[in-house]
Amino acid sequence: MIPYLKHRRHAPLNNTTPTSQSPKMDMPVNVPVDHPDADTEWNDILRKHGVIPEKPPSPTPMIEEALTQARELAHEHRLESKDLDELDELEDEEDEDFLNSYRQKRMNELTEIRHASVYGQVYPVQKPEYSKEVTDESQKTWVLVLLTSSSGMNTESRVLTECWRELATKWGDLKFCQMAANLCIEGYPDKNTPTVLIYREGNIRKQIVTLAELAGPKTGVRDLEKVLLGLGALQHGDPRLKRKDEEEEVVDEADRPKRSIRDASKTKGASVEDGSDSDWD
Repeated sequence: MIPYLKHRRHAPLNNTTPTSQSPKMDMPVNVPVDHPDADTEWNDILRKHGVIPEKPPSPTPMIEEALTQARELAHEHRLESKDLDELDELEDEEDEDFLNSYRQKRMNELTEIRHASVYGQVYPVQKPEYSKEVTDESQKTWVLVLLTSSSGMNTESRVLTECWRELATKWGDLKFCQMAANLCIEGYPDKNTPTVLIYREGNIRKQIVTLAELAGPKTGVRDLEKVLLGLGALQHGDPRLKRKDEEEEVVDEADRPKRSIRDASKTKGASVEDGSDSDWD
């Protein structure tokens, strides 16, 4: 018979109660970061490990390159605004071949202008021929119609009539027409004159009623040219737009020697004392 052995339970070696171990978890770590754009060794390490994005390229080289290109372009086109007379004045400063190329360019431009200047005068228009001379003609070029006062007493109409003649001569590739307002539109108010109608491709592109929106009675050729530039009837860079201001000597009143009444009386008194001729005895 197998003897029954009674086992004695032994207490654990330590008094701690065994506990179940929880699985390990990755806890977020706060990494100190300098200013993201700062050039520091620490930021370089963080960029290498993808903690912070790569620093964007500096715009300075691109800006410097753009400025260099702009300067080179400006130097290359430095003679674009010069006319033939101004080019002649640069003979001692510029390369001869370079100057000649611009001289030829200016001469070609003038030749084109002469060929295109088929009008060159103000055309009086009657109502029966208005459609042919104005509307149909505007398919070829810009046509400008000036409606003037019927009474002839309108100051602004007289001012614009003078400008019209000058513009027609200067811009011979545009057609300038003129007629009395009441002959064009029956009953047209004289107070609305002068009226300018600007046509292109059969349509009125702009209408100017009196000179109030320009410079009033002081309106000049330059004011009307600005309107035409805005419409595209004239092009920036056209040599005819270049205005040579006459050089006038302007004497500054502040620089003139001034004499006061006291100075004048002193001078007069001195002349009397010196025995000069005087009506006062």
